[in-house]
Amino acid sequence: MTSILPLKLSNIWFRSREGIPLIKELSLELDAGTRTIIIGPNGAGKSLLLRLCHGLLRPTEGHIKWQNNTIAQHAQAMVFQRPVMLRRSARANIDYALSLHNVAKAERADIIEEVLQRTGMTRQADAPARVLSFGEQQRLAIARAWALKPQILFLDEPTASLDPSASHQIEELIQAIFDQGTKIVMTTHDLGQARRLADEVLFLHRGRLLEQAPAETFFETPHNDLAQAFVKGELLWWKRGEGPRRDPKHAR
Repeated sequence: MTSILPLKLSNIWFRSREGIPLIKELSLELDAGTRTIIIGPNGAGKSLLLRLCHGLLRPTEGHIKWQNNTIAQHAQAMVFQRPVMLRRSARANIDYALSLHNVAKAERADIIEEVLQRTGMTRQADAPARVLSFGEQQRLAIARAWALKPQILFLDEPTASLDPSASHQIEELIQAIFDQGTKIVMTTHDLGQARRLADEVLFLHRGRLLEQAPAETFFETPHNDLAQAFVKGELLWWKRGEGPRRDPKHAR
């Protein structure tokens, strides 16, 4: 299969219906072979950036292009912070996703069994998806995405609201998917998680990409002053019409 990567974003702007800029002058390139972790304070535009990359939203200005202008719908997947579960069994949720991607019915059973086993969901396979625990639903969402064998997987804070044990399970699944050759692009509010998983870091603040760097470089010597403050655990905030503020006395 021809690679859809790199994904290039050129001078992207995204404005709300009221005309408020939420993503501003954002340019970047996402290459294969790395785990890209997007961090920044609440409201920085992390989830919005994922939705733009995934194609759920169109930029107000600028261009988003896959390699050779490939149409990439069937080569990418996204897992949301609160996954949407269909009113059917866990197994049927995965089967439905495969059917939408035109996977032959004769091939689906083996794929489903494989991803259920890999995600530890075999025992819950025939349970209604909507009665599963939140952690189980998140694993099912990852299984559903993994079954599609995407070249790139977008994950929006997949461990938010999960306890350490469930978070560890999700991180192991993300690593396993990456080890099979899938590009990972993920948002997180957890700096410890970012340190564990990232090969490269994107730091967003107020809709702007302020820094893109290898993970080791970013966490040891971030160049941007707001990135430095964020890594130290300082609170960052702003008021409309004013510049960004920071409070070193209230580290997180």
